[in-house]
Amino acid sequence: MQADIASKPDDNLLLKSLSVTDRELIVPHLQPVTFAKAESIFTVGSPVTQVTFPCRHTVVTLMVATRDGRSAETATVGHEGAVGGVVNQGYLPASTSAIVQIGGPALRIEAALLREARRRSPQICDLMIRYSDCLLAQVLQSSACNSLHPIDQRCLRWLLTLRDRIGSPSLPVTHELLAGMLGVQRTYLTRILRNLQNQGLITVGRGRITVSDVGRMERAACECHGRVRDHFETVLGAVYSDDGLERIERRETDAVPAPSESLGRR
Repeated sequence: MQADIASKPDDNLLLKSLSVTDRELIVPHLQPVTFAKAESIFTVGSPVTQVTFPCRHTVVTLMVATRDGRSAETATVGHEGAVGGVVNQGYLPASTSAIVQIGGPALRIEAALLREARRRSPQICDLMIRYSDCLLAQVLQSSACNSLHPIDQRCLRWLLTLRDRIGSPSLPVTHELLAGMLGVQRTYLTRILRNLQNQGLITVGRGRITVSDVGRMERAACECHGRVRDHFETVLGAVYSDDGLERIERRETDAVPAPSESLGRR
């Protein structure tokens, strides 16, 4: 992990949504870092002392592992959010591990400093509470999805979520990584991906999966991706469409956005 001086608050949508006054409470304390793929931000049982805001295409996954060595994804976080000390305000043992799935820049702040900013600003406090609600909704929906839905629909849900986070149809994901996210054997996943490719939904390449038809993927997937997206839109005003984002960006040229109006997907 190394510093990335190119990282800036606008590269994370939570930070970008802050007013000028609220930025003064947080931005001076942000530390730019760069994470490598598969790097651990925190592990189960460790005290969470920092809050990490992924930037640009950096993606972090919250993972739960079992004693037999298997693991599964509970939430995927990109530049729309943050991990660590958001829900519990830090310094409590982590209940999951946060693993970097797509490496890149991020910004971090000591949990105690963010807690003080929340105390001083009702707007920051409200923003973090709203985001915590959305993150919890994603965790709960993922839990239900992993229990109730077939593997092909779960696979599509995860690929659509990753597409939202990085804003690109070309997903830098390997069979091994995706199998780990879904908690299945790689050979089994390979058959699932081949079937999805035969349906014209995705194109599988070396170390990369390309979304071929978003509309058909959304219809073929379970309802979990749409429900989480809708909850983000309702609670945070998050916009997961290019047209909606363009409208928001036009408004930002005229005024500083309110937290509930500025979160979205790039």
